[in-house]
Amino acid sequence: MALDFTIGIIGSGMLGAAIAEALRRAKPQALFVANRSGKAPDIPGFPAENVLTDPQALADRCDVVILCVPPAAARDLTIDAPDKLVISVMAGVPLAELTRISRSPRVIRAMSSPAAARALAYSPWIASEAVTDTDRTRTRALFETCGQTDEIHDEAQIDLFTALIGPVPGFVAACAAAMARHAEAEGVPPEVADRAVRQLFRASGAMMAEGPRPEAHVQEMIDYAGTTAAGLIALQDAGFDGLIARGLKAATKASREIY
Repeated sequence: MALDFTIGIIGSGMLGAAIAEALRRAKPQALFVANRSGKAPDIPGFPAENVLTDPQALADRCDVVILCVPPAAARDLTIDAPDKLVISVMAGVPLAELTRISRSPRVIRAMSSPAAARALAYSPWIASEAVTDTDRTRTRALFETCGQTDEIHDEAQIDLFTALIGPVPGFVAACAAAMARHAEAEGVPPEVADRAVRQLFRASGAMMAEGPRPEAHVQEMIDYAGTTAAGLIALQDAGFDGLIARGLKAATKASREIY
């Protein structure tokens, strides 16, 4: 679906600017942003007249309003948008609170990431009961410009996804950093270790984007019984899955407590 409707983003920090960049490429009917400074996002050619400082003025002009301010700032945010579709990508702010903030019964709670600027984000979302079929179509089209998307039906999972996919590269970068530090400890020059690990994760991401699930890749390496198998089995024996789960649970808990 073409973005044949007007869109406004309240908040243009890292995530808001990334979503704005993705949407701008899709050529919506109009795209506005609102922030306290009145500064345009760092997007070439973004029209200065489409940058506002008043969230209500933005809501009045748009069919779809995206809330993208920090959770702490959301406590003081209110707009009067009872006839608008309101989409939030704010961490930790529940559906019921979104209706209070916007006075709209048609609210969607989502999570995305700055990878949206490269159309590489994954953006799951959940809808309130009042959301219409047209609203759902628009939401899918909007998030498809940012990468991939799914509607989910358990609001608690949005907090999980906030931990899992929100902080790109986050946990993936932690794994890469550990590998690079090991190589350096073994005498590899830091710049060489950095280049090798970056290329490894670039190739891995491309290979896992299509084809078998990651679990199948792991099992294939174990079944091959080569050098990688020895390393993967050592990680499993050391409780690697449990450590990752522990980190994700801590981040999910923080998402549920942040607002």
